[in-house]
Parts: sequence; C-alpha cells; structure tokens
Amino acid sequence: MPWPHITAFYLALLALVYCALAVHVVLLRVRNRAAFGDAGNPELRSAIRAHAHFAEYVPIIALMVAMLEMSGAAPLHVHLLMAGLLLSRLLHPLGMWAKPMTLQFRIGRTGGMLLTQIVLIAAAVTLLLRALRGV
Repeated sequence: MPWPHITAFYLALLALVYCALAVHVVLLRVRNRAAFGDAGNPELRSAIRAHAHFAEYVPIIALMVAMLEMSGAAPLHVHLLMAGLLLSRLLHPLGMWAKPMTLQFRIGRTGGMLLTQIVLIAAAVTLLLRALRGV
C-alpha cells in the first residue's frame, strides 16, 4: 500500500493554517480576558467558530482523500480534492472575520463552506464508488 504523500503534503499546510487559527483565538482570548467562551465578543466568537469549523471538517475529508490516494486514485484527483479543501479552509476564516453580508463575508464564509461541502461530497461519493467496486 503506497504512502499517501500528496495528502500528507496538503495536511502539513493545513496544520499550519490550523495553528494560525488557534493562535488567533488565543490572542483574542488574552485581549478580551476570556478564559472560556467568547466573553460576549463577536470577534472572538467568529475566531472560535472558524477554528472549530476547521477541526470539524478537515479530519474526515483528509481521511477520505488519504484512503482514495492509497487505493490508487489518480494523483490529479487527489490534488484537486486537497487543494479545494485548502482553499476552502483559507476562505472560510476570512469570511468569518468580515462584517456580515459584505462581499468579503459572502465570498469567504459562504464560498468557503460551499467549497468544503463540494469537496466533502466528492470525496465521499468517490470513496463509496471505489469501495463498491472493490478497488
């Protein structure tokens, strides 16, 4: 079984994004003196949700794509899925930090979530088809 080196490359980049999101939350917690929760601060709330969204979606998608890569999926397919995931996870926090209903909000948050859902569904359907075919 081959090592999923394409997925690993993107996971390393995604880990750096995750770290940046975590540091952003910590800095906002310190500035707002909020050991727990968001202290009623909308900026901190958005940062917490951007960090949490990342933690909620990246692991399952990355696991499915790694399985696809290990099962022999085309490298271009793996790159497209992981690049889509990376782009979506970069867009989403930019939208979360924008004022609601602005262009930045719509492109970032809405576009980021839409792209995340597309990648999630594409990876799941591809994985299901490969599993049913016994590939």
